[in-house]
Amino acid sequence: MLVWLSELLAKYFHIFHVVQYLTLRSILAALTALMMALLIGPAMIRRLSLLKVGQVVRDDGPKSHLSKTGTPTMGGALILIAVTVSTLLWGDLSNRYVWVVLIVTLGFGIIGGWDDYLKLTRKNTRGLSARCKLFFQSILGLGAATYLYYTASFPVETELVFPFFKDVFWPLGSFFIIFSYLVIIGSSNAVNLTDGLDGLAILPAVMVAGALGVFAYASGNYHFASYLSIPYVSGTGELAVFCGALVGAGLGFLWFNTYPALVFMGDVGSLALGAALGVIAVIVRQELVLVIMGGIFVLETVSVILQVASFKLRGKRIFKMAPIHHHFELKGWPEPRVIVRFWIITFVLVLCGLATLKLR
Repeated sequence: MLVWLSELLAKYFHIFHVVQYLTLRSILAALTALMMALLIGPAMIRRLSLLKVGQVVRDDGPKSHLSKTGTPTMGGALILIAVTVSTLLWGDLSNRYVWVVLIVTLGFGIIGGWDDYLKLTRKNTRGLSARCKLFFQSILGLGAATYLYYTASFPVETELVFPFFKDVFWPLGSFFIIFSYLVIIGSSNAVNLTDGLDGLAILPAVMVAGALGVFAYASGNYHFASYLSIPYVSGTGELAVFCGALVGAGLGFLWFNTYPALVFMGDVGSLALGAALGVIAVIVRQELVLVIMGGIFVLETVSVILQVASFKLRGKRIFKMAPIHHHFELKGWPEPRVIVRFWIITFVLVLCGLATLKLR
């Protein structure tokens, strides 16, 4: 919106040309989203408390979590509001990728919000059935993947790019749709599984979003993409603005979500954040790098899969409890220790992911 306005004003006042710079708009998007989250957060938390939108804690979880019962949830709506407004303000709204990411993010947020609402009204941890949730996720995921496939202008936009290699590209053809769908759905549910401790999911999501913003900026610049030997996809640079907004909104939410949390994200936030990271990785052709940088999300998901498979096949559990962050809690790690150590691991993994920009 402000990009369009600055173009008009730049005809009369040259200073408005500065708004055209992508780096500046990404920074301003982050600051705008951060300030919005910090300003709106307290009022939203009070409102959620008055509405008695309190967390329902699973009774088979760690006993230390029982004290969290009643803490306001669905705080992820704060992230979505800040990200959406900031992106609409500072993003180029003629860019199709911006709309794809916004629609997917808000769509998954609606699914998560519906799930949260059912949990709260039923007063148990069961919301939408897994089948129903997957159905609506699939509509959005397949819709986005199909759109990206049929609007691709160059072969590289539908090829699988292998990190650490300069010229290793695997043409996916129509399988791109299924592959991208799995990335979006998998990423969404992986972040959802990770969101089990105060601040555990949000900071890793912020770090990964920031790194994806770097990839988006480089991929959308022909000279940078050529120099770094990464796919050049015209228009992806604009996603740096969205990533900046996501970083700012996430940090603003962490202000209230840090241990001991004043508000929880809920599925409205975790499903949306994961889907956003997944679809951005698909657009900038860095799905495998997302697996590296989001290693904590992958670990949480794999721990659940292994736990379920082991119990069904052998009648025995591998971990004391899944997802794996609960396993460490039951081993005696204090909650803050689990959280911070997972943050540190994510920081290292994000640096490894960024290293693939040059190590090719």
